[in-house]
Amino acid sequence: MPFRQFILKIHSRCNLSCSYCYVYEMADQAWRGMPKRMSRDVAHKTVERIAEHAESHALEAVEIIFHGGEPMLAGAQWLADLAGALSDRVPGQVNLALQTNGTLLDRPMLETLKRLHVQVGVSLDGDAEATGRYRRYANGRNSFDAVADGLDLLRSSEFRECYSGILCTIDVDNDPMATYEALLKFSPPAIDFLLPHANWSFPPPGTGYADWLISIFERWYSAPRQETRIRLFSELIQLVLGQPGAVEGVGLLPSTVVVVDTDGTIKQLDSLSSAYPGAADTGLHVNSSRFDDAPEHPTTIARQIGAGALSQQCRSCQVMEICGGGLYPHRYRRGEGFRNPSVYCADLLRLITHVRDRVMTDIRRLNALYVIRLDFCCQPRPVPCCPRLGMLSGQRILVSPEYVGEPLLRVGLVSCSDLIDSQVCF
Repeated sequence: MPFRQFILKIHSRCNLSCSYCYVYEMADQAWRGMPKRMSRDVAHKTVERIAEHAESHALEAVEIIFHGGEPMLAGAQWLADLAGALSDRVPGQVNLALQTNGTLLDRPMLETLKRLHVQVGVSLDGDAEATGRYRRYANGRNSFDAVADGLDLLRSSEFRECYSGILCTIDVDNDPMATYEALLKFSPPAIDFLLPHANWSFPPPGTGYADWLISIFERWYSAPRQETRIRLFSELIQLVLGQPGAVEGVGLLPSTVVVVDTDGTIKQLDSLSSAYPGAADTGLHVNSSRFDDAPEHPTTIARQIGAGALSQQCRSCQVMEICGGGLYPHRYRRGEGFRNPSVYCADLLRLITHVRDRVMTDIRRLNALYVIRLDFCCQPRPVPCCPRLGMLSGQRILVSPEYVGEPLLRVGLVSCSDLIDSQVCF
């Protein structure tokens, strides 16, 4: 599978000192020997390699994620030059994104990112108390106020088009509802809840991750209107309904993510650094290697062959196709490698079965519903086309006139094999 998502580590340092950071605080300390900022020569060569890869595989679109460290430490002009080179050189659609701790979001930087059409994701773990537990400056000062100021500016009408969402690392010591409510105050288009990077040799902090997530799922799923998109829950619902997933960490979709570090080395998923030193290394460099060389690496193969890379326990599990074994780094055990269930196996099983049972119960209840009026707003195709039911963002059932008054499942109007993006409406 060709790579479609390129994570560029454009700055290897950070202005925060988060105690759980997999880059600085876990097994691999290679960042200490990395250039602070990617050189212009390495950046130029990286652009050439991405363009070469896109051309050779006739990719219609690629996603470029500016990452770090803290990518905004590279400076607005440096970002603008790199973004311009990517747009000019790479064929097809180039989608630009940036993941930041949010402390450096000010008007001049956001004006640059808006002009470049860069989507901005911000890391935040909840309210001031939750954020202050781990996400601090090196001097111990809480980063919450600076991030909140940046988010308020990002979500304003002037810059909202750049706002992609909030990334929250789960802390089971924080109340899940208080965490969710705190994040909702910043009106995020989407929220990503991430399990802390851990493995069988470096266990997670605390227990009860499934219960924590289920509490938020029930609030999110039962809300009278969708307040935000939660990627993990949306992905699980897609997979429950038989659709392929779109992110690494759930499902069996082959990974198409590759990383370029500040020195130009081509690496695997960077969170592999949480397992052991060198776990993400491929031995490749943009100056001497093409991206087409990386899929031959054993770790890339393992992340692309789906069920073939899973343990026997995973292969015999009832939710294997939904879970996909969990995130690859979370399967590691010292002396055994990655052919293990996720260290979060029990939590993933409980969460997935809860989501599956909740959604399928609602699907079965639809058999008793009848269409009592038509709503052709946002009809994506001519009315005679067979409509489908989607479940992800509050969807609309679109029906042809001859089906009015018929049970939805009986006449095949509701399908678990195809989704549309709209709203439920009867």
